[in-house]
Formats: sequence, structure tokens, C-alpha cells
Amino acid sequence: MIKILIGPAGTGGAEIQNFSEIKNLGLDAAEIEFTYGVWMIKDQALKIKEANKKLKLRLSIHAPYFINLNSEDKAKIGASKARILKSCEIGNLLSNGEKIHIVFHAGFYLKDSKEKTFEKIKKQIIELQQIVKQKRWNVLLSPETTGKPSQFGDLDEILKLKKETNCSFCVDFSHLKARHNGKADYKEIIKELKHEKEIHSHFSGIEYTEKGERKHVLTGEKEIKELFSQIKNLKAEITIINESPDPLGDALKMKEILKKI
Repeated sequence: MIKILIGPAGTGGAEIQNFSEIKNLGLDAAEIEFTYGVWMIKDQALKIKEANKKLKLRLSIHAPYFINLNSEDKAKIGASKARILKSCEIGNLLSNGEKIHIVFHAGFYLKDSKEKTFEKIKKQIIELQQIVKQKRWNVLLSPETTGKPSQFGDLDEILKLKKETNCSFCVDFSHLKARHNGKADYKEIIKELKHEKEIHSHFSGIEYTEKGERKHVLTGEKEIKELFSQIKNLKAEITIINESPDPLGDALKMKEILKKI
């Protein structure tokens, strides 16, 4: 039996009332965005953790965008890993015993083949996994499917990374649509996920060109219904984080449509 949790990306900051509002509106989850840097400090994270004992929102973190585990510059790889680990540290502070997904874009192919890029990113993920284990952090490293063919992160790559490193993942349905110029089919994506027991995901409307993702846009009702018509076939718990320009409004729209179907 599938369980669907819905929430917005972005929380408007670390104020407790923002998380309370998300819960009071009937939503189930929230993803804290560290888009340009890890801005949350320890005291803020611990206050959110305490408040969430009652709210019981499914919390996750999106690590900063400035990450490339396939950089030709070792210093940039080191800085990328530091940003992921700082996100993990805050994620662990937010945990009330549950595992917190730490979502990130793993890297770019640059001049490398897909195979070589995979191996280099795999090596870095394994090293990150070892540190997470040593520190006993309650987090899940969750590399995300990406929206441009120049980026590492097609669904098969992400699922292979999970299999070979024991990391988790984030499937962004809209990114996959943009990455494949509108030809990614929700039915086929869901088929690839049918053996998963727990799935973290992103969703929104999206604009794209032949080069892939252009920008996130508001989520259309037709698109929402199309996605729901396919994910109902899963036997999993799936969290869907809306990343549109109005993530809270569109998460509520998704929740209302879900109630009707």
C-alpha cells in the first residue's frame, strides 16, 4: 500500500511558525533549502528538532548548488564534499531518530565519459558514506536526478550509484522530463522504482529546451494527476517535495487533488 507525503521546498527560514504553518495547512513534509550555502546554525536546528517532535513533518535538506564531485580541481571536490558534510551535520541535528535525506546534484560530465564520471563520483560518495557512518549521523546521502544532459544524474546512473555505494537518492520527476526533452514517461520512471520501499522525490512544472531544464514553473493540475495516476502503482512510502515558484501553494494543490482521487 502506497503512502504519499507532500510538502514544499523552502521554509521561509528557520522560524518555528513557518514549520507550524506547513503542518497546520495539512501538509506532511518540508525541505530546507541551503541553495547558496549552509545558513542554519546549531541552535536553530535544535529548536526545529524540538518543535518537530509534535509537528512530525518529514524533514529533508537540499545541500548547496555549488557541488561538483567530478571537478578537475581537487580543491573544488574538497569544497563540494565539505558542503555536503556540513549539510549532513545540520541534518543530523534535526533528526528525532529518523533518517534525514540530504539532497544534492552530484556533478557534471565535463570532458569525461559517462562511465568515467560515474566511477569518480562513486569514489567520492563512498568516502562521504564512510564519514557519515563514522560520525553516526542520522542522514541519507541522496544524489538527485538532474535536468540537463550535461549533468551527471540520469535515473539509471542514480539507481546504479545507490546499488554500488548503498547511498539513497532523490528522483526529480520534472528534471527527468526536461533532461529527455519531454520524452521521459512517468510510467517508465515508476517501473524503475517499483522495488523501492522508500522514495524521496521532487516535482513541479518545468520549462526546457533541447539543452534540458530552463526553469521551474507552476505545477499544472493535468501534470499532477498524470503523476498520481502512475505512483499509485508503487508499494512504497514516497515523499514529494514541490519545487515550483510557489512551492507551498502548489504543494497544497497537490494535496487537494490527492484527496479527490
